[in-house]
Parts: sequence; C-alpha cells; structure tokens
Amino acid sequence: MRQRVITAVVALAFFIPIIYFDFFGISVGLLSAALAGVGVYELFRMKGLTVISFEGVLAIIGAIILALPRDPWFTFLPEKTDNFALYYFVVLILLGISVLSKNMYTIDEAAFPVITSLYVGMGFGSFASARAESLVVLFFGLLIVWATDIGAYMVGREYGKRKLWPEISPNKTVEGALGGILSAVVIAIIYLIAFPAITFFGYPSLTLILMTVIFSIIGQFGDLVESAFKRHYGVKDSGIILPGHGGILDRFDRMLFVFPMMHLFGIF
Repeated sequence: MRQRVITAVVALAFFIPIIYFDFFGISVGLLSAALAGVGVYELFRMKGLTVISFEGVLAIIGAIILALPRDPWFTFLPEKTDNFALYYFVVLILLGISVLSKNMYTIDEAAFPVITSLYVGMGFGSFASARAESLVVLFFGLLIVWATDIGAYMVGREYGKRKLWPEISPNKTVEGALGGILSAVVIAIIYLIAFPAITFFGYPSLTLILMTVIFSIIGQFGDLVESAFKRHYGVKDSGIILPGHGGILDRFDRMLFVFPMMHLFGIF
C-alpha cells in the first residue's frame, strides 16, 4: 500500500502540471503520444511479442498518429485530410506486408497491431482532444473515472457480495459497480454546481447527469476489458512502469473507454 501511495503522489505531481498548463501548447499532446506508445508496448509484451519489429514499430507509429492532435503536429497534411487518413496509411502498410512476405505474415497477424494501435491511440487522442476543448471538460472526465474507481472499491470492499463477472475479474461485485456509479453521479452534481452544464458543456444538467451514469458504466466495462486481456494472456499486470499499480493500461483502462465516448456524445 505504501508503494502504491508513493507512486500515485509522484505520478500526480508529474501529470497534473502538464495537463493544467499544457506547456507551449504541446505538452499534453506529447504526453498522450508517449502514453499511447507505452500502451502498445504493454499489449505486445502481454502477447509475448517484441515491439522492436516491423509490426511493433508500425503499431506505435499508428497509435502516436492518433494520439497527437492535428494542429500543430500534422499541419503538413492537405487541409481536408485528418489524422485518421494518415493512420489508415499505416494500416495499409501492415496489410501490404502480407503480399511482400508471400503470406508469411498474414491478415490474422496484422489484426493485432491494428486493433492495439487503434485502441490506445484513439483513447489517448480523445484525452488530448478533451484538454484542447477546456480544462473543465477534461477534469469532468477524469473525476468521473476517479470517482467511479474509488466508489466501486470502497463500496465493494464493505458491502460486495454478488460477483459482477467472476470469469473475468473475480474481485469485482455488483454492489461495487453500483457504488461506483453513485459516486460518479454525486461528484458530477457537485462539479456541475461549480461549472454549469449549459455554459461549459452545452447540455442541460439532467442530460449530463444521465451521461455520467453511462460514462461510469462504460468506464467499468473498460476495466473489465483490460482484465480480460490480462486473463487471456495469463499476466497479473499490463506492465511494471508504475510500482504498486502495474502498467499504464492498468491505470488508464477506464479513461481509454470514457474519453472516446465523451467525444462520441459531443461533449468535445
């Protein structure tokens, strides 16, 4: 527990100033790209693949392309061309290797780096987009994720009896999941008192509270998805970069689902 607390304090001391100040207007994008690269590495590591390979390098490049904002990183592209078109070019290269290798490298094998780069790239890219929209929007998403996580843990530990999905994550309970949702809603209500929904989000408060319920559920599902990955590959944590916590994906699994959904719902 002591190691977890120390790691959390150090990580927040590094993380919060970057997202708050966004130094030179590029630090959040660079942070997102770095996290995306590490996320790809962790997924390759779980699968037992080396990231120092053509597919590993292309997966990292693809994830970084999706994680970085178009402005200022891709202003060299034609005006009507976005990041995703450039990412798709990377996908085409991966698929083309099946021809160059005479099917020694197949479409089945190419699917893993494509899905990996899309998953972490879009997730961290949406995080950067939320910051570009405003700090208010970004911290709304973060608080939903953190409140859900803390609420689910505390309620589950105290009152959890019915297993939520034992085949995937034996320790999670129905009561904990509901406690996480309730915690997120309470925090969202308090947050929206300070930052009125219509003014800062363009939605009525009730609509945003209902969205909070959805985001909290989606975040917990993202946690289960990461648990499914680890169970499938037979590993305890996605990585070791955060002592006491595991890897980047262990800490950002909920965010990788929540922020893209916030974007899909038009919050940014």
